[in-house]
Amino acid sequence: QVRLAESGGGLVQAGGSLRLSCVVSGRATYNMGWFREAPGKEREFVAAIWWSGIATYYADSVKGRFTISRDKAKDTVSLQLNSLQPKDTADYFCAAHVGSSSVTERTGYIYWGQGTQVTVSA
Repeated sequence: QVRLAESGGGLVQAGGSLRLSCVVSGRATYNMGWFREAPGKEREFVAAIWWSGIATYYADSVKGRFTISRDKAKDTVSLQLNSLQPKDTADYFCAAHVGSSSVTERTGYIYWGQGTQVTVSA
């Protein structure tokens, strides 16, 4: 049984930063991703990292502002959010990827956390 628990969301002004964390309990050797879902919109890919940490992937909308990392010793995947903008307001979810599909596609993610809310004010 794999459980994912996100934390670190909150309210921040535009230009500010937040650091989201996802603790992975159970088997932790999955490639991991972060997705977000804004009100009235589809859940979208944000960032992903291989279990080894060697490769990372980002959506164009966050490239250069967000950084994904993992601490294998602590079974934690983090997402550093810098230069936040109101358009980044959403619920952010971490997820574990299984199989051979691209880590940038939602279809390969079978374990999901409950999400943490990020609100960016103008």
